[in-house]
Amino acid sequence: MTTIKITTNYYAPIEKVFNINRNIDIHQQSASKTKEIAIAGITSGLINKNETVTWKGKHFGLYLTHQSLISEMIFPTYFVDEQLKGNFKSFKHQHFFEQKENYVEVTDILEYETPFGIFGKLFDKLLLKKHLTNFIIHRNSVLKNLAENQTCQVY
Repeated sequence: MTTIKITTNYYAPIEKVFNINRNIDIHQQSASKTKEIAIAGITSGLINKNETVTWKGKHFGLYLTHQSLISEMIFPTYFVDEQLKGNFKSFKHQHFFEQKENYVEVTDILEYETPFGIFGKLFDKLLLKKHLTNFIIHRNSVLKNLAENQTCQVY
């Protein structure tokens, strides 16, 4: 099992930060480098507990699909998306939102396992962990800019 932990500080109201992080349209915007689009389930707007979304995106030169379930949600402090179908042996992404004095601290904890035994572990060590880390860092920078933009409205 591999764990990636990334913390990002947002200078915006916690409700806005939470909603931007679970907005399908904004995710597609933040994942434009991988051409990620929602193709099934909730395909636009805010996703909620017990709802699913299926993503299709280009990673490592291949178009891959990944179906996620929002398995837990406590507005506006926590939600979890977990793989139902996809290329990982297991995949769980926890999102923690904590109000600090003048900002919101968002912590992403991504835990996953690759298939294919030693070959999957080698692929993870050589490429996948760095790819996923950079993906989340880029995504968070887009989300942070939107959250801190006073004219951005999220419904």
